[in-house]
Amino acid sequence: MPLSISSTEASARAFFAKPFFAVVGASTNQAKFGYKIFAWYAHHDLPATPINPGSPAITVDGTAHATLANISALPAPRETAMSVITPPAVTLKVLEEAKKIGISSVWLQPGTWDDAVVEFAKAPNNFTDVVAGEGGRGHDGWCVLVDGERALKANGKL
Repeated sequence: MPLSISSTEASARAFFAKPFFAVVGASTNQAKFGYKIFAWYAHHDLPATPINPGSPAITVDGTAHATLANISALPAPRETAMSVITPPAVTLKVLEEAKKIGISSVWLQPGTWDDAVVEFAKAPNNFTDVVAGEGGRGHDGWCVLVDGERALKANGKL
């Protein structure tokens, strides 16, 4: 039986309590969820950094947002909540790096996790808040595009 992650509205609110955000897997391709999720942060005027080693910037509504090649380059990782939009094998490596640099809140978008990712994310002392898996209001589980606004409102950020 596959492992699962149980998230709650409280997990989503805690995620958005952080002052900064990173979007790992942000894309310049507007058809991809990596672009749509980063654009969601930009449209909500949230201080989000796109993580994309292959592009110097991601443009949303005419504004170019400089990318970083990896999360280790984030200026304030302990104050940053991280959305992940990568395949499970990449997600696991990103989570290992996130733990090392002190990121404590992660949102694993649908399709980014498998049993190994879940096991690592749920391990004691790895992350304070994990938003992922079944639940939320979308049919594929917790997703910033579907569940983010409610959590933002709960934090007074909308």
